[in-house]
Amino acid sequence: MGQPRHAQKEWWRSAVIYQVYVRSFADGDGDGTGDLAGVRSKLPYLAELGVDALWFSPWYLSPMKDGGYDVADYRAIDPSFGTLAEAEKLIAEARELGIRTIVDIVPNHVSDRHPWFRAALAGGPERELFHVRPGRGAHGERPPNDWTSQFGGPAWTQLPDGDWYLHLFAPEQPDLNWAHPAVRQEHEDILRFWFERGVAGVRIDSAALPAKDPALPDFVEGRDPHPYVDRDELHDIYRSWRTIADEYDGVFVGEVWLPDSERFARYLRPDELHTAFNFAFMTCPWDADRLRTSIDETLAEHAPVGAPATWVLCNHDVTRTVTRYGRTDTGFDFTTKAFGTPTDLALGTRRARAAALLSLALPGAFYIYQGEELGLPEADIPRDRIEDPMHFRSGGTDPGRDGCRVPLPWSSREPYAGFGSREEPWLPLPEDWASYAVDRQAQNPGSMLGLYRMAITIRPVFGDEPLTWLTAPSGVLAFSRAKGAVCVVNLADTPTDLPPHTQLLLASGPLTPDGRLPQDTAVWLRA
Repeated sequence: MGQPRHAQKEWWRSAVIYQVYVRSFADGDGDGTGDLAGVRSKLPYLAELGVDALWFSPWYLSPMKDGGYDVADYRAIDPSFGTLAEAEKLIAEARELGIRTIVDIVPNHVSDRHPWFRAALAGGPERELFHVRPGRGAHGERPPNDWTSQFGGPAWTQLPDGDWYLHLFAPEQPDLNWAHPAVRQEHEDILRFWFERGVAGVRIDSAALPAKDPALPDFVEGRDPHPYVDRDELHDIYRSWRTIADEYDGVFVGEVWLPDSERFARYLRPDELHTAFNFAFMTCPWDADRLRTSIDETLAEHAPVGAPATWVLCNHDVTRTVTRYGRTDTGFDFTTKAFGTPTDLALGTRRARAAALLSLALPGAFYIYQGEELGLPEADIPRDRIEDPMHFRSGGTDPGRDGCRVPLPWSSREPYAGFGSREEPWLPLPEDWASYAVDRQAQNPGSMLGLYRMAITIRPVFGDEPLTWLTAPSGVLAFSRAKGAVCVVNLADTPTDLPPHTQLLLASGPLTPDGRLPQDTAVWLRA
């Protein structure tokens, strides 16, 4: 069996991890939906890219009311993707190529098709596994409290018998009651189930949400503690999970959206989660001062607990980097998403190339969302093809997240850009998608794919040493790490001189004729 590239015990501290959204990665059977057969056929591509691990968005049995984040059975693969036996083969085949596997667990909620919730609807004792309450008002006609869904609208839906159940996301995603021991036991069993099948780690969706104030009070702005975000009870849950992960040398990465850096760091204590996603950096505008502040704050909040930082530019929930960086507002906020926002794709692509080199040079792990290595822009989805519940819960004003979930283009000469040749893909591919296809970019070292491949290959020159900022003009980020490796990114309006160096290792774009670094360009140097 091949050895993973990061063969040391703590491989995850500096790994390059690739997010696979199975439904849109590669269609192995031609039915229009990506599947595990498709992923298995592309493992050589992922090995050539140079990634250390694959993180799979949920591949479990699901009605797909929220892209698979509504799980009906954690021990079964959704038939549209394949079978459990195929998943086991995929895990093993990836490991033969030196690539580990990370699966996604969604502890806050399950699907309304989950056996537990179906039994709860029938009036069984399983109701105790959810937050089911009588309503307010003379006849229970109003929700039990004023909480709102993350997708918009109330967080409560009334059952036929008059009671209400809580769902912080879509009505098809009832929240679990983590105060019940059966909920804790089931998830510990699920972790063991997947670790036994060879996965190297688990990504924890909405990791700060599962625990709720048992009184379910109304939300009061500024009141501490929050009734359902970042409650202290969570840490006991994750400590029990950590003991299981340690039995298998497994790794956790938490999806933790928290503005308080001290509270954030608590999840990364040595007996809890290994890593957590760095959303402040991902949503930061393309601005030198703000990026430097974000980097400094990220490294500072991780240092006291000895956890590595994670860096990510995009994921399955976020407007693609090329599009976002080409807009007037280059940050990201769910509340500002709107149809028809103009973007300059040439500018966004130039910045995305520079951002890739910046991110890959920072100390810690780097996550690539599928298609970022191809420079894919956000796709405009016809309104009658949108599936994301975020769009519908907003009353149709939010374009939703389907624009970053469009199937990948593999071949410029095949139907549907080589994603699948028989049936139209589940989301339509834009007309120009073939121009981004892997076969076209693989032949061009100057393409986005060529840049990513080369950067991942060269990245070890930065070693595991901390970052040291170098003196640089306003609007320019420059830092050094181990062995004299230097990264310089120019976000200023004018070209800048390169610091003294012996070798230009890699550039995100051409230098000026006189050898200076242009605006929105990054280089790696050997000092």
